[in-house]
Amino acid sequence: MTPSQPVRKLVPSSVQSADGELPFVLRSVRADPNTLQRMKDDQVVGLIRDTDAEISKLQALQLRAIADLSVRRRRAPSASSEVALALSITEHRASAIVSAANALIARLPRMLNLMDDGRLDLYRVMKVTDATAWLSGEHARVVDATLEDRVPGRNATQVRRAATYAAAQVDPEGAALRTERKLVERRVTVHHQDSGVSHLSVNSAPTEKATAAYARVDQAARALKTPDEPRTLDQLRADVAIDLLLSGTGGPSERTEVFLHIDLATYLGLNQTPAALAGRGPIAAALARHIIGGPDTTLRRVLTDPRTGHAVELSPTRYSVETNEFIRVRDQECRQPGCSRPAQRCGIEATRMKGAADQAVTFCSRHSKLRGQPGWDYEVTSDGTLNVATPSGQVLSTTPPSMHPVRRRANRLWKKPRK
Repeated sequence: MTPSQPVRKLVPSSVQSADGELPFVLRSVRADPNTLQRMKDDQVVGLIRDTDAEISKLQALQLRAIADLSVRRRRAPSASSEVALALSITEHRASAIVSAANALIARLPRMLNLMDDGRLDLYRVMKVTDATAWLSGEHARVVDATLEDRVPGRNATQVRRAATYAAAQVDPEGAALRTERKLVERRVTVHHQDSGVSHLSVNSAPTEKATAAYARVDQAARALKTPDEPRTLDQLRADVAIDLLLSGTGGPSERTEVFLHIDLATYLGLNQTPAALAGRGPIAAALARHIIGGPDTTLRRVLTDPRTGHAVELSPTRYSVETNEFIRVRDQECRQPGCSRPAQRCGIEATRMKGAADQAVTFCSRHSKLRGQPGWDYEVTSDGTLNVATPSGQVLSTTPPSMHPVRRRANRLWKKPRK
């Protein structure tokens, strides 16, 4: 392992209040929230508009700072990781914001000026940056000038349509190329939600194929919608689509692997404590028992430290026990702060441990590469805490999640307190 510098200590910077720059009504309400009760309806609506305008102005300032940080990092992808940690957002979202910030500074200055004036917010301005991302710098500036008087006062859908039309009008040939580029980005995504359900989608699929696929699903669902069928047509479509993906022809589904962490009492039905699905988070006890009841489920006993709940030993099976398997069971997810990629999809990386031999922890492929970027530093402490120092001096930490349900943290990312 390449030697690295000691982890730096986080020194929080002071943040000065901008109350003096706020309109009088906003300052009054902040000073006395009861002021709202004495306001008329039109005054409340005006307050909502004024607040939104101030938020837009602050967002413009934030985007300028993000663009400046990106330039300082020479537009390296790791800048998005740094922003994600600073704002406690996903790296996918941070990457989109960094791209938008760079586009506004270099290609769409009029849109940024609208934000400075409080007339366009981040959500709507990103509709413009997305719609013009494929344009040349010259064409983007033409669209920027065209939209300056068209987008204020419009909602996000109207802004997107206006930007898309203006972009296609200024570069008709490029519009066709954009479709080809979108097809290159086609992918399947899954977003886990609460209550043990998830959102599965196919993005950037060819329109004709997506339409044909939906027609097939819809036809099969309608064929199943008999008078005795209790499921709605929407439910039938969802069930048919999942069945087609898993079996294709109605045969046995493909086998997959997930890590489910459940305590013995919940497994036996003695309590209803939520279990934890690696990469997903907590799921209901009933759903966990249903998963465990599958014919191909393999159960492994995990011994834990009674004080911390951290895994200390993994029981053997008919296969030999591998150290890497224990590490993945212990860590459950990628150890990078904020990352929830399941450990079984991660690699095992030796990480510097102060005063002792390197400690192996799990990192997904993205964050394994991030560790080698300039200014990033990683260190494991004696209690298993991983400290991550960013190029700007932030220090964030994660610990292996507790196997004990009452001690399991919903969020493993926090800033180290100032010493």
